[in-house]
Amino acid sequence: MLKLYDHPLSPYAQKVKIALREKGQPFETLTPGGLGAGGAQGEFIRANPRAEVPALVDGEVMIFDSTIILEYLEDCWPSPALLPASPAERARVRMLEEAMDTHFEAINWGLSEIRWFRRAEGELERTLLARAASQTRRWFGWLESQLESRPWFNGETFGWGDLAVVPYLNGSVGHGFPPEKGSRLADWLARTNERPSVVETAASARASVMPNVAELVRQGLFKREYRDHRLEWMIKSGGAQVVIDGLARDNIRFSPDFGPR
Repeated sequence: MLKLYDHPLSPYAQKVKIALREKGQPFETLTPGGLGAGGAQGEFIRANPRAEVPALVDGEVMIFDSTIILEYLEDCWPSPALLPASPAERARVRMLEEAMDTHFEAINWGLSEIRWFRRAEGELERTLLARAASQTRRWFGWLESQLESRPWFNGETFGWGDLAVVPYLNGSVGHGFPPEKGSRLADWLARTNERPSVVETAASARASVMPNVAELVRQGLFKREYRDHRLEWMIKSGGAQVVIDGLARDNIRFSPDFGPR
């Protein structure tokens, strides 16, 4: 059986689980220990040296990165197809996934940093929340334009384009930023959340018990890793001090050439 290293709250892992369920492929989920505390080890690290979920193990094959995993699943089990048929539509869906993974996800991550990890308070918290809300609304407008008259982001049928969007929009709803009622995007989200593959995936996320991570951060038992698009979002949205304080709390120093020590 396929093994998937997973955390129920990871939108990247949720994408993969929806795809596996749509393809009818049985799999076992494993939540690796040490996530966020620098203690990940064993087969999980062999499967993904970045110590991030998801990571897929198929016999001797080990794959990390949600997009690469989706491509592997499509190659191994081409039916039912999750990608559209034409090259142009496939490119559109892949661009949609890239935008959600690298830009939209960063907004939800920033909101989690503020609300769960209590990285910002007072005026800075209010500023970051307002900017996140504004950015979310702009992305909703772009997503509306991507739907156009299509019933699904993927086209005529549910597929890759839809599973690439739904985890992030459900995350926005969880942060109190749902699509406007009556909009095409809101209607799409309601229909998508009725699909069995999405229902089961979302249920495991809702059942996940989130510890008091703010207290763990205060005690130095939970470290946040600032990287790529998430780091860019925090700095561009006015949270540079959040990053500086977080690095200091995690005892990360920088040399004059900005290399970590």
